[in-house]
Amino acid sequence: MVAEKLKKLFLQGPLGLTLISILLGFSVGAVVLFLAGFNPFEAYWAILRGTFAKPKYVSYVIIYATPLIITGLSVAFALRTGLFNIGAEGQFIVGSMVAVMAGYYLHLPIWIHVPACMLLAMTAAAVWGGLAGYIKARFGVHEVISTIMLNWIALYLSNWSLTLKTFGKMGTGKSFTIMDSARIDLFGQWKISEAGIDFIRSHKVLGDVLKTPVNIGILIAIFLAFVVWYILNKTTLGYELRAVGYNPHAAEYGGIDVKKSIVTSMSIAGALAGCAGAIQVMGVSHKIAKLAIMEGYGFDGIAVSLIGNNSGPGSVFAGLLFGGLKYGGSKIQDAVGAPTEVINIVVGTIILFIAMPKLIQMLLRSRRG
Repeated sequence: MVAEKLKKLFLQGPLGLTLISILLGFSVGAVVLFLAGFNPFEAYWAILRGTFAKPKYVSYVIIYATPLIITGLSVAFALRTGLFNIGAEGQFIVGSMVAVMAGYYLHLPIWIHVPACMLLAMTAAAVWGGLAGYIKARFGVHEVISTIMLNWIALYLSNWSLTLKTFGKMGTGKSFTIMDSARIDLFGQWKISEAGIDFIRSHKVLGDVLKTPVNIGILIAIFLAFVVWYILNKTTLGYELRAVGYNPHAAEYGGIDVKKSIVTSMSIAGALAGCAGAIQVMGVSHKIAKLAIMEGYGFDGIAVSLIGNNSGPGSVFAGLLFGGLKYGGSKIQDAVGAPTEVINIVVGTIILFIAMPKLIQMLLRSRRG
């Protein structure tokens, strides 16, 4: 009985379909590498080494994965409530910009400064996401259209903010650095002190990790994954939002304010993406820079959400997988000469197969037959 349940979970449930999709994605990547004249085993071994060979590699994977987990949660939350939040990228940018402004202009003790920066960033991004929700609820404009437009507005608004003399360093295209009291990186000042340098040199594992911009962002990401799961599955608000996502007409007949739910859902999704932007500047970059194109954290969050089956725990694991592919995959060019674009082929193929669960189930049935 237990074996039958496990078989059903892995072969017919979302977990099994995701694992099979990942396997197929890597298989297609291997074929592409082989046809291009590269040894796929050597390439994938280079990715594994680039992910796990050194403690600092693992640390970088977690750092890469953290904003992707949270933008994945943003997209997942909206999808679970019947909305497609393509605007996570713009909300991420708005959160980054506001976090840097709060981190630079406000003079507060660290126990107030850090949460203040985070809350202001999330509030601004929630307004940005809620605006798309309001446009849909009030005028019927699909959120895909409005969020795409808001992404570009956010990008150029951020670039414009760097032209302000009190905020941007003239001629550099970068903002001023946030204050130490607004940072969430661990042991930032201590690491460059004499005692810190001695510790890093004398401790192989911890010293290697401390060479990276390690921060508490991953803990916040895991906490947010739990919050998203709890809201959607254990609260009246989550029930109402999911009901609107399943069938807005039935939800309205049942007494749920559909328009309010749309705005609420997009606001929460925006706040999550804004938190990702705040964590990135407070824990890693400590500033923002003028961008010619978008960095892609919000767009990559769509892939993370889909691979994670639009769930909180799934987004954590999918974000770590994506972070490993992003960081470890960057090593294959130096190791075997293969282009790093192969990683995008792998991810795209994984998403393609996840979007076709019926095909995978059909293949499994034919194999059993």
